[in-house]
Amino acid sequence: MAVVALLDITVRYDGALALDVPELAIDEGAILAVIGPNGSGKSTLLRVIGLLEDPATGEVRFRGSLVSGTRRLEVRRRMAMVFQEPLLADTTVFENVALGLRFRGIPATERRRRGERWLQRFGIAALASRRARTLSGGEAQRCALARALVLEPEMLLLDEPFSALDPPTREALIADLGAILRRDLVTTVLVTHDRLEARALGDRVAVMMGGRVVQVDTPERLFRAPVSDEVARFVGVETIVEGRVVSEAGGVALVEVGGQKIQVVAPAVAGERVRLCLRPEDVTLTAGDAAGPASSARNRLAGTVAQVVAAGPQARVVVDCGFPLVALVTHRSAEDLGLAEGVAVTAAFKATAAHLIRLDTIA
Repeated sequence: MAVVALLDITVRYDGALALDVPELAIDEGAILAVIGPNGSGKSTLLRVIGLLEDPATGEVRFRGSLVSGTRRLEVRRRMAMVFQEPLLADTTVFENVALGLRFRGIPATERRRRGERWLQRFGIAALASRRARTLSGGEAQRCALARALVLEPEMLLLDEPFSALDPPTREALIADLGAILRRDLVTTVLVTHDRLEARALGDRVAVMMGGRVVQVDTPERLFRAPVSDEVARFVGVETIVEGRVVSEAGGVALVEVGGQKIQVVAPAVAGERVRLCLRPEDVTLTAGDAAGPASSARNRLAGTVAQVVAAGPQARVVVDCGFPLVALVTHRSAEDLGLAEGVAVTAAFKATAAHLIRLDTIA
């Protein structure tokens, strides 16, 4: 049974539709990551799930039962929420973690036991007597998460809790939190604009666009097989080009794109118009023409470098091979290959790496 299920939910602000969710369920023990651009309705969806906002229409069900006005507070107390800002009280770290237990009348001995356990689990036991306002950003968020989970909620709601943290702190906290949530099977909804956070934590990922959930899937399938151009761009697919299926045999389609013939493992129909999608990390580059060394990549396309741009620890390389194809390589590889505008290279990728979005079917 789903812990929370939404049915025919709409929310309007000043008459404009802000949220339109015909159906969404969060299963027991699952972690649902919700991603989307700013203004897509992510936080509104979280407030509706957390019973902090009434929808204009539709039903919110908790463990199968409709949540009506008289039950809202009782159900809300079975959830816990953590925001981008930790919102800590001006007292010690331990007292912050135990605050909700004290409000619920839990005896002091039990508060001590549970509070110490969660301080230990989040690696901040040594900070128990510190004033919470003196903590670093990462320490403060660990305290806020411990304060939420010490309540043993039936659902944990996370509203961009890592966005204010520096990359090393964020990565360490995501790893620790993910291990806790999976070990304890904590039903969780995470709202984030960060694809890497969603991929690291979510059992399922929901993409929101314009107030609607446009795709819900496992992280692997969603990031590899987006349902539309819009979703593909948002989840980091950089090569999106139109082509036509030439033939299909044994589950492998031959697609013509920009004068090139590309093999793709996908169901297709000859004559069909498609969008070919390819993630930049799935493309490898070698120097010279398409002959190159043997590899498992079925697709080897000769081209010339059109652009090289630094992208953090990697270089983003655009290759003109009849169409613009984007690859990510390490800076060391870019130097070794002598990548610069006009240099001849071969772009290689597996038939399983590409994904097709069907535009129409030609009879």
